Amino acid sequence: MHWHDGKSDLLVGCCGFPMAMDRYFARFPIVEVQQTFYQPPRIETLRKWREEAPEGFAFTMKAWQLITHEPASPTYRRLKEPVPPEMEERYGSFRPTEEVSAAWRATLAAARALKAKVIVFQSPSSFTPTREHQTNLHAFIERAKEDCGDILLGWEPRGEWGRELVLQLCTELGLLLVVDPFRTPPPRMDIRYFRLHGIGGYHYRYEDEELEVLAEWSAGKTFCLFNNTNMAEDAARFLEIAARRVSTVS
Repeated sequence: MHWHDGKSDLLVGCCGFPMAMDRYFARFPIVEVQQTFYQPPRIETLRKWREEAPEGFAFTMKAWQLITHEPASPTYRRLKEPVPPEMEERYGSFRPTEEVSAAWRATLAAARALKAKVIVFQSPSSFTPTREHQTNLHAFIERAKEDCGDILLGWEPRGEWGRELVLQLCTELGLLLVVDPFRTPPPRMDIRYFRLHGIGGYHYRYEDEELEVLAEWSAGKTFCLFNNTNMAEDAARFLEIAARRVSTVS
């Protein structure tokens, strides 16, 4: 699979659908599906989304939280079936358990239904750079890469991970480093994956000057997904700014 089937090296969209799907498909070239993190939708539903999307539209998605987050996470409240207390230590943190493996199989099935370009693993701040966690991450990703073929895998680490260690792990494991470039310097990689969470918080509205800087960071192959309350408007303005920048350079 090529990184993208369309013409542009820059794909701009939102984390989730902030408007009706038909309107979204007409406006943006990519979406990052969020539902797969909380509780993967039915495969038939995901296939329908894929069929309704126009040719060349790109899907990415977040991996199911059962892989990355432990049951103490408040996001587990959105599971259809609660985790039994006696089973809690078998979930999250990329653990080598059947429960995590089952969550990966469900994640991969969802990605195939969507024909997703990227699966994003967002690890919480509780997933610290201990030797055990690094071992779990290594073993999980190495197994996952055997299954996912040409689907790219991305990692958005939270918490106290040193940049050198993160870059080392991404290089060793062939992972895209997923960052908010306004919080973490953009990595020097062939493909970049940006998630824009808002400068200072989710309710932030980006200024045009900031989007101009983002356009500089987004030269080359870049996934750029906005994840703030003003995501649709900010993403649309960024598309215009990036397009003007390309026309000026040309």
